[in-house]
Amino acid sequence: MAKKLKKQYKFGLVGRNIDYSFSKNYFTEKFTLFHFDNCEYLNFDISKMENLKEIICNTKGLKGLNVTIPYKEEVIPFLDKLSKNAAKIGAVNTIKVSKNGKLKGYNTDYFGFKKVLKPLLKEHHKKALILGTGGASKAVAYALQKLKIEYDFVSREPNEYQLSYKELNAEIFKEYHVIINTTPLGTFPNIEESPALDYSLFTKKHIAFDLVYNPEETTFLRLAAANKAVIKNGYEMLVFQAEKAWLIWNK
Repeated sequence: MAKKLKKQYKFGLVGRNIDYSFSKNYFTEKFTLFHFDNCEYLNFDISKMENLKEIICNTKGLKGLNVTIPYKEEVIPFLDKLSKNAAKIGAVNTIKVSKNGKLKGYNTDYFGFKKVLKPLLKEHHKKALILGTGGASKAVAYALQKLKIEYDFVSREPNEYQLSYKELNAEIFKEYHVIINTTPLGTFPNIEESPALDYSLFTKKHIAFDLVYNPEETTFLRLAAANKAVIKNGYEMLVFQAEKAWLIWNK
């Protein structure tokens, strides 16, 4: 009697210029380690969100996708349904593909960020500055809400509800003790870049959290650490959000 072949499943990452990405390496290693020889993880590097339809139609056995820069917000109109958290956040980084090709969007970024930040928090960590206003910043804001931490956004082109980088003076740093970089500044290969801050304002009371994970210590983190700040990069956050995505795809 012929041996029954295992059904082949595919997963992948949707983004732009994603050769560097964490996800493909992470899941490929996971599939090897656990002998998931019927699973494959692919990079879908697309120039526009409209290409998503082709991916869904042409990828046999597709069960789930991750979404990265610059499409976490742009992807929403292309989905059939959103989880409650993704709807509240207004950004999606995980898509579950149903058997009939329907797409449901989730956000696991907020889960990963919250899980990593929480153990670092002390009594005086009551206010946070979120550097950047993209899709990742929305997930961070949602996690901070859940942790009962007040926050403000910092933008290069602020609206009336946001701070500009020029406003980040000593008084602000005395009030806000959690500083989170959600911009791509400092990502390999442009490792000398960093948000335009006065890094001498960091103290041992501050947490500097960078969602960038490549390099392991960004210029933002290095300069904050030089002034005794507690530092954390985005690697563990990515691991937690990836494992949460895996559970969503397979439940």
